[in-house]
Amino acid sequence: MKRGILTILLLGAGFTAAAHEAATTAAPRTSDTTHLSVTPAEETGGALNLRECLEIGLEQNYDIRIVRGEERISDNDATAANAGMVPTVGLTAGYSGDWGNLRKTASADGSAATQHGVYDQTFNAGVAVDWTIFDGFRIRTNYQRLKEMQQVGKLNTRIKIEDFIADLTAEYYNYIQQTLRLRNFRYAVALSRERLRITEERFKIGNFSRLDLLQARVDFNADSSQYMSQHELVTASRIRINELLANEKLDGPVVIRDSVIEVNASLEWDTLLERTLAANASLLMAGHDTSLAELDLKTAMARNYPYLKLTTGYGYTYNRYGSGTTRSRHDLGLNAGLNLGITIFDGNRRREQRNARIRIDNARLAGRQLEQSLRADLSTFWQAYRNNLEVIQLEKENLIAARENYEIAMERYLLGDLPGIEMREAQKSLLDAEERILTAQYNTKLCEISLQQISGNVGIYLE
Repeated sequence: MKRGILTILLLGAGFTAAAHEAATTAAPRTSDTTHLSVTPAEETGGALNLRECLEIGLEQNYDIRIVRGEERISDNDATAANAGMVPTVGLTAGYSGDWGNLRKTASADGSAATQHGVYDQTFNAGVAVDWTIFDGFRIRTNYQRLKEMQQVGKLNTRIKIEDFIADLTAEYYNYIQQTLRLRNFRYAVALSRERLRITEERFKIGNFSRLDLLQARVDFNADSSQYMSQHELVTASRIRINELLANEKLDGPVVIRDSVIEVNASLEWDTLLERTLAANASLLMAGHDTSLAELDLKTAMARNYPYLKLTTGYGYTYNRYGSGTTRSRHDLGLNAGLNLGITIFDGNRRREQRNARIRIDNARLAGRQLEQSLRADLSTFWQAYRNNLEVIQLEKENLIAARENYEIAMERYLLGDLPGIEMREAQKSLLDAEERILTAQYNTKLCEISLQQISGNVGIYLE
């Protein structure tokens, strides 16, 4: 009996150190252990923080590069020439020949003569200028449309960039969450391994039953399985980060500097709402959609006005005749003309104008609907954000209590006053408390990211 008590005391004295050592050196083996990458502060050489990851992604991400190319296209299109405001200049040249039989009848006596193999030739060359001076403001409207599309291109780029920042930031902190969860599971495995060792030793001296031994072994295997499954989530998150960064090796290691989820608890509702109504990219896009619909109406109305076109040129024409008294003719000079017209009747004109007015109304309604939806989303994320901040504080208290409960349970367990099942429950309560606070921190961070994105301020993560 004394031997058994001595064994218990010796095991108890070495339990904490053994558990911590096992947590770092004796976790279940998987093929993925070399990729753990939430790096401690003293080992951050070459590690990336969130801002650095975002900068790399903004340079390499394929979606960002594509949308920036599309923006350059809209910039190139927004010119007066593309709208038709400048004249067109063309160079023309041509040659034609006419070969055949010529029959002439004299008006005096009615006699006729036929000439065979007559060959007439014409050659011309010149410069032609065409310029639409007025077409019912259609050209000016087209130019305004191109300028609107240029702004739409910039907004599309901004929306894509904001989506990317939100996605990568969320995945960055998800990677931290999954890695911290992996460490918690690794520690749980270490505790279960140490409990199994203690149980085996006490089973040998007859202090524990075979049931206790089997239960300890089942718990250890369960924790080991959970630990290995968690590796899959860490791997999936790492691959997603590499994908967002457009790294060629998707399964390559990711080394990040942060090791905790830092939550911004200073967001204010009034500021968020004001920024949303003034700077939300989707809401600004809705305004441009309304402007484009109004320009469509102007384009349709332009058909009610007359048009005026100028045609001018300078050219040379040479004619060579195969018969007659005139053998050739040379013309060199300037030509010009004005063309004025108006469409009197067009069966589609009124229909197009009515449809254009309907599209304006629809665009305005869509803008109001979007504003209402943004207000609703902002309110939803705000409530979740505030609730999760309170949950974090509650779970911090629960974590302190769970740790104290575990320490008391371990003391009783080592003295033989606590069954293995209750010891397991204390261990599980500690792990659950750590899991809940980690989940609350991550959920709060997601709400924070969503609030910043809706309010058009997600670029703050680049600072």
